[in-house]
Amino acid sequence: MSEAPQLLRDLLGAPGPSGYEGPANDVWRDAASFATVTSDSLGSSVARIGGDDARPLVAIVGHIDEIGLVITHVDDKGFLYFAPIGGWDSQILLGQRVRIQTKAGPVIGVIGRKPIHLLRDEARKKVVELRDMHIDIGAADGDAALERVRIGDAAVIDADPLPLDGRRVISRSMDNRLGVYVALEALRRVEKSGGLRGQMAAVAAVQEEIGSKGAVTTSFSLQPDLAIAVDVTHATDAPGIEEKEQGRHHLGSGPVIGRGAILDPRIFEMLVEAAEQNDIPYTIEASGRDTHTDADAIQIARAGIPAGLVSLPLRYMHSPVEMVDLEDVEATIELLAAFALALEPDLDLTR
Repeated sequence: MSEAPQLLRDLLGAPGPSGYEGPANDVWRDAASFATVTSDSLGSSVARIGGDDARPLVAIVGHIDEIGLVITHVDDKGFLYFAPIGGWDSQILLGQRVRIQTKAGPVIGVIGRKPIHLLRDEARKKVVELRDMHIDIGAADGDAALERVRIGDAAVIDADPLPLDGRRVISRSMDNRLGVYVALEALRRVEKSGGLRGQMAAVAAVQEEIGSKGAVTTSFSLQPDLAIAVDVTHATDAPGIEEKEQGRHHLGSGPVIGRGAILDPRIFEMLVEAAEQNDIPYTIEASGRDTHTDADAIQIARAGIPAGLVSLPLRYMHSPVEMVDLEDVEATIELLAAFALALEPDLDLTR
């Protein structure tokens, strides 16, 4: 049994749904102190190394936000009602403990609905909807609840990381604290090597789960010569997933290199070359249109930024028990560091 590195555990434990990323940002920025760290008004962070005039500038972009909930109403009995931040399977939420971010600190609650014993037969057969759920914080009435929470407070599932047998770990917010962890650790590895010929930036972008907004603004302001989005993809070794539709990306098979319509073909080839030259296992994931990652926003920023995509296989995405293999995390860090160190000063990606 092997636990995740401390920084990854700290990132996974910090709440940070889209638009409310502050606690997770604090962890990432503190860990990035070895580099030059900047942030913007949306909350995205950039850690940068290399000479000011050195080229190319490569950005490794993860998104630091996670899916969550936002409090929309408190009734007279003290029950809280909510809306989703990002995409949820409503069946997952029922019966979960939640941690609400309030001005005074975290408030714990539970998500409930009418007990199954009291449901009519036809209601038992239906998928529960968000509007039929509530959050119970144990308040005696509405006034007592409003002394502790406000409309607009955000919440996450209260599920901290846990190690499983071997090198596998479960947690909420793997999507995509893994990406920002990998980006920062790849930057740290390159900085320690001393072999970078251009510049490199690790980016913790905000608000990906509600439309890649942080990737849009940071790509515009940073102006990298090329960028690689780091996200998660579906591990296809879980029951019920069709490999003929999703590809073969098992836990433990290494990083997943994206190839497709919006991804730069030369960056793909350079990633494959870096993997093969360094004996890093990998798989390939093809996409005919959008990738549904920050790469989609990056490649159309300004006059266009050549973009690549590297993903980590993940089971049970958008749930409190997202599962990753730490061997894949290490291999992805190794791949991105090797890719950055191989970039030549005269790199030209114009088409």
